[in-house]
Amino acid sequence: MRLRVPPGAPAALKVLAAAAAAPAPVPPLLGVPAERPSAPPVPGQEQQLQLELDSGTVLFSANAICQYFYLCRGEEPTDLTTQWLEWEATELQPAVAAALYLRLVQGRAGPDALGVLRPLLTHLEQHLARSGTSHLAGDAASVADVVVWGSLFPVLQDETSVPSELQVLRSWFSAVSAWEPCRAAAALLPEALRELQTHLAQRPPALPAPKHLPQVCPGGQVGTAPLPQSPQDEESPERALSDADIAAAAELWARGPAALPPPRQPATPVLPVEGERNVLITSALPYVNNVPHLGNIIGCVLSADTFARYSRLRGWNTLFVCGTDEYGTATETRALQEGLSPRQLCDRYHALHADVYTWFRIAFDHFGRTTTPQQTRIAQDIFQRLLARGFLLQDTLEQLRCESCGRYLADRFVEGTCPSCGYAEARGDQCDKCGKLINAVELRNPQCKLCRGTPVVTPTQHLFLDLPKLEGRLQAWLERTWDTWTANARHITRTWLRDGLKPRCITRDLTWGTPVPLDGFRDKVFYVWFDAPIGYLSITATYTEQWERWWKNPQQVELYNFMAKDNVPFHSVVFPCSLLGAEDNYTLVSHLIATEYLNYEDGKFSKSRGVGVFGDMAKDTGIPADVWRFYLLYLRPEGQDSAFSWSDLMLKNNSELLNNLGNFINRAGMFVCKFFGGAVPAMALTAEDRRLLARVTLEMRQYHQLMERVHLRDALRCVLSISRHGNQYIQVNEPWKRIKGDQGDRQRAGTVTGVAVNVAAALAALLQPFVPGVSEAIQAQLRIPPERCGLGPGLTCTLPAGHRVGTVSPLFQKLEPEQVEALRQRFGGGQAKQPPPASAPHTPAAPGDPKLIQELTEQVAKQGNLVRQLKAAQVEKAQVDTQVAKLLELKQQLALAEGRSPEVPKGKRKK
Repeated sequence: MRLRVPPGAPAALKVLAAAAAAPAPVPPLLGVPAERPSAPPVPGQEQQLQLELDSGTVLFSANAICQYFYLCRGEEPTDLTTQWLEWEATELQPAVAAALYLRLVQGRAGPDALGVLRPLLTHLEQHLARSGTSHLAGDAASVADVVVWGSLFPVLQDETSVPSELQVLRSWFSAVSAWEPCRAAAALLPEALRELQTHLAQRPPALPAPKHLPQVCPGGQVGTAPLPQSPQDEESPERALSDADIAAAAELWARGPAALPPPRQPATPVLPVEGERNVLITSALPYVNNVPHLGNIIGCVLSADTFARYSRLRGWNTLFVCGTDEYGTATETRALQEGLSPRQLCDRYHALHADVYTWFRIAFDHFGRTTTPQQTRIAQDIFQRLLARGFLLQDTLEQLRCESCGRYLADRFVEGTCPSCGYAEARGDQCDKCGKLINAVELRNPQCKLCRGTPVVTPTQHLFLDLPKLEGRLQAWLERTWDTWTANARHITRTWLRDGLKPRCITRDLTWGTPVPLDGFRDKVFYVWFDAPIGYLSITATYTEQWERWWKNPQQVELYNFMAKDNVPFHSVVFPCSLLGAEDNYTLVSHLIATEYLNYEDGKFSKSRGVGVFGDMAKDTGIPADVWRFYLLYLRPEGQDSAFSWSDLMLKNNSELLNNLGNFINRAGMFVCKFFGGAVPAMALTAEDRRLLARVTLEMRQYHQLMERVHLRDALRCVLSISRHGNQYIQVNEPWKRIKGDQGDRQRAGTVTGVAVNVAAALAALLQPFVPGVSEAIQAQLRIPPERCGLGPGLTCTLPAGHRVGTVSPLFQKLEPEQVEALRQRFGGGQAKQPPPASAPHTPAAPGDPKLIQELTEQVAKQGNLVRQLKAAQVEKAQVDTQVAKLLELKQQLALAEGRSPEVPKGKRKK
């Protein structure tokens, strides 16, 4: 590929930095005009940035070029990075051009130039401070950071130009400027500015006068207001409270339990009800041949369960079904390895999956399996309808056949030498060494895994779903529905559609699968990716004979599919095309919710290498199921990949669960018991109390908005913010002191205690989707009647004066560094290692390398400076707490690298 950067290109810096960050850095051709004899130049583009790909495609958009380089790094665009790139193009670029014109052409430096940028710089500061991340779209530099930095650097040039009160922005700008690709790009700045001065003098920009100032949005989104179909319209609990907010919150509080929705009496079976909101929830069917790891669990069943619990709390008529996907090559392969029949293997692993999900408190309405008569009947019916309507075609494939075994070999029954890298043990579908996808007939020296014989290439007839013929129907349906899908689901689907759909084979030469009911193909079965999604229907059919009321009722049913991103094409293209072509009024997905990947520490989960925590191991760690649920949902990979970290798990447990959430609920309940004999005291609200009610109600409103959009991770942060507000409220009012004072002080202690215990009751409901066991424990300790356990629109007085609470005890236990380090060693690949002899003395882990220690030392120093700056600026406590938590995590990582045991901070000793 060739990257051309003409003189004075305003967007040169970000493109040069992104090019330097590519896996194979692309050397730019600076100041060289484009020469493209293969195509005439586009008028006005002769002096623009250009990236010519090896395919001949030319990219002219600077942001598209930057994004392409990041795609080469394997970093897919997320909803958040896309919004930042749009904001930079529409808001920041015009302001920067105006600032540069004022400075370079008119000579008006300093306040004049920065004045144009001031609202945008403030916006960046607010986002970075409130998001709690070190970069714009997470804790790692993304394309968003490079693009925004590249626009700002010609104006700012170093962090000292950032207004002194914008300390968080200063730290971000300094960190990105110090990154090697950005540093190399910035070295070209003086010459570029001279060229840019000429460019601006010839084309003076219009001074920006945006009608909408950029806003910081709940959940980290960025944009201008208003922006349809994005969280811009959500209420931010950080905004200033109005008199109307306070009055509305006080009115809601006064309504008491009447403000809560009445409990819904569950029907058996759950069936759609006309006139109600009917929600059908499915989770990608876990494959039966292995044990799910933590990434599998958060990617499908845990996310789906969290939303299903919320849906039931809202009183929506909800059915949540899932089950094991049991047909296919992988099952046959695993059965051979374990010396079992496929049916025996499925029986064994289905029970294992069910046990794992039961321990994680996954509340399916029905957990079934795909190896049932209902699956055969429904899959064959859809097939016959597609065949009758002309949406299937026949074609010949070349496949490897083992004459010794007398069978065609599916991909995983073949091994050989990879045609790309020469790896001698490549599978028939993929090479584990270089990662490339392989067609089995391309393997060199292929061998049958069953008998080690040499298979031969033989033609065989197969059936294909004619996707091109169904593409028009699919496109029309997508335009009506996919606004409510996650951004990655839309992106992956667009990628499939971009070059046009191709026919897709739906049959395989296997015996373990749903039989194909067509002469000439009766020795074949349906391919798992045609067959498996039909499992949602057949599993529902094993739950109720009236399954069609859910699956052939698109007018009354909303269908939510939960999955990891690798499953998207089959749920957004192949399965919908099958149902559309069947023409039987099937319910199609209305909300396709896909996560990115959860990695383990610095690598990937691997059962064979003993790396990572798998579902059947989690309960043996001694860590409660709800702590696992909480942490997985806290780092749910919604916009980008995330990684499980033992030190972070310890930090979040000890800080968020124990010191924040558990501390508040325990204190609120204990004050009732200790100071008021176990009965909620009378409450006389002051202006301060009403402000707390309003603040909590705004958080709850945002929680509802985020949950309805399935932004589960951000909604959980709202819950934690409420408990932080509660802790601060108690700390400021000091009821343990006021209870010892005069009548007025004692009354004040009663009000604070009564309000706090009602906030705790609200938290019990808010937590139910995330940590149901903890929620039940709070309800039991506070003796909240079942009819008052609902989830209201805001904070209400659920526990009035005189209500008696029960025995209050701690909800969470501290995780100790030694315990966590032992688990890290156990799940870091050490399971396969021999334990040391019993007589061997215990020795601490070897310290990390000096480079790592130096890097962590610098990060600790930088984070410490940031915390001090935030405290000096007197920003809100929640923002400071977020950065302090990061500092503590870095200190713990440094201690481990130096071979020391991390210490949990202790309180101040009394003198």
